Amino acid sequence: MMEKRSFRIEGIHHVSLIVTDLERAKRFYENIIGLTEIQRPAFDFPGAWYAVGGSGQQLHLIVHEGETLRTRGIDTRDGHFAIRVNDYKETLEWLKHNQIEHKANPDSITGFAQIFLLDPDRNIIELNAEHQPDV
Repeated sequence: MMEKRSFRIEGIHHVSLIVTDLERAKRFYENIIGLTEIQRPAFDFPGAWYAVGGSGQQLHLIVHEGETLRTRGIDTRDGHFAIRVNDYKETLEWLKHNQIEHKANPDSITGFAQIFLLDPDRNIIELNAEHQPDV
C-alpha cells in the first residue's frame, strides 16, 4: 500500500515552450491565440510570459537558439499542451480566417471537441471545448 503524500497538488502553474524568434512567437500567441503578456522577471535570457485564462495558469516562452524537435506536420500523439476555449466553432472559424493550418476533431473519443495546430516553432497546441451540438 502506498504511503499518503505529504503535499497536495493545486494545479498546473505554467508550461514552458522553446521558441527561436521571440517577436514572431509573441505575435502568434497574442494575435492568433489571444493571450495577454504578463510581467516576467529580468532573466539573463530573452522570453515572455502569458496569462492563460483567469485562474493563474501561465505560458512561458523561452528563446533557445537550437533546433526544435519537430520536423513533420501536426501529430496529435506528440507532446503538446491544451487550452480550453469556450466556443469550438468560433475558434475553428478564427483559425480558418487567419489561414492557420490545423486538424479538427469535433467528435473526439475524449468527449470534448479538439483542434490541433502548430505555433511558428512547431510546438503542438490543442484547443478544446465542451462538445457542442452542430459542430
